[in-house]
Amino acid sequence: MTLAETGVTSTGEQVFFWVVAPLAVLAALGLLFARKAMYAAMCVVFVMIALAGFYIVQEAIFLGVAQIVVYTGAIMMLFLFVLMLVGVDASDSVVETLKGQRWIGFVGGAGLIALVAAVGLRAALPAPRGLEAANADTNPVGVARLLFSDYVVAMEAAGVLLVTAAVGAVVLTRAERLRKRSTQRDVAEAKMAAYAAEGGRIRSLPAPGVYARHNAADVPALGADGRPIDESVPRVLRIRGQQRSIASVSPELAAELATSTSSHAGDLGARSVTQSGMPGMPGTTPAPGTETVDGEVPTSQSTEDTDTKRARVADQQEEQR
Repeated sequence: MTLAETGVTSTGEQVFFWVVAPLAVLAALGLLFARKAMYAAMCVVFVMIALAGFYIVQEAIFLGVAQIVVYTGAIMMLFLFVLMLVGVDASDSVVETLKGQRWIGFVGGAGLIALVAAVGLRAALPAPRGLEAANADTNPVGVARLLFSDYVVAMEAAGVLLVTAAVGAVVLTRAERLRKRSTQRDVAEAKMAAYAAEGGRIRSLPAPGVYARHNAADVPALGADGRPIDESVPRVLRIRGQQRSIASVSPELAAELATSTSSHAGDLGARSVTQSGMPGMPGTTPAPGTETVDGEVPTSQSTEDTDTKRARVADQQEEQR
């Protein structure tokens, strides 16, 4: 705190600067040249922590704490979680979205380097005076006075640049659609066509885990007939051989399912799927006394049975009246 009070740096402050500053520069270079996004994010985290240390040493306690809590603890941790959950493709696209943008980038970068070098060489910095007057009303009040009074135009310009950069990043990273957008009707028709051609499952797979007994992702769900559905377990766990059986999780439930399945084995084998009436749908001929979806009566059903059924329904309706 010697610089903030007397305007002269102490030995401890100089040691801290010459130890942390080179590491911060190396971390900044790692952000530019790291091949993996996870390494680049970790480099940014280190740079932000180093900046927070500089703020605290210079008696800007509020800025240091905000740097750690807001940027390092919130924003960068969110980036890390997103990278770990979603992942990033390591392949780079060599196709230029905008023609000639590389030469424009090179010229603009060279001009920025020349401008910064000229300002740095010609700038005359006054002697440090400390932060006693600036922190007279506490550090947060002093920072707010600078941001929203003395440098309000610079802050507004920086905000506009950040919003523009965010919009540009979204536009440049947007993937082009290679096929026609499928509506909900198209998806439903494709599922029904695949079911008519190959059979299988129309609805989505159930979530893994035995209901009310176990909810782990490595245990298959149970179907309506009491049999486990292996496809409900994630494919990664099945490939690794990490799928567990129901007996290993709940032996009593496995015994109940085995008893229920063996007692109704004949009924399960004798069951059949009734035709829905849709063209090309699989299934057996509807049983007598039933109708298809389109309302047509099967040819195997006699007219006499139909008339008898209709008369019985009419009598029941008359009794209810």
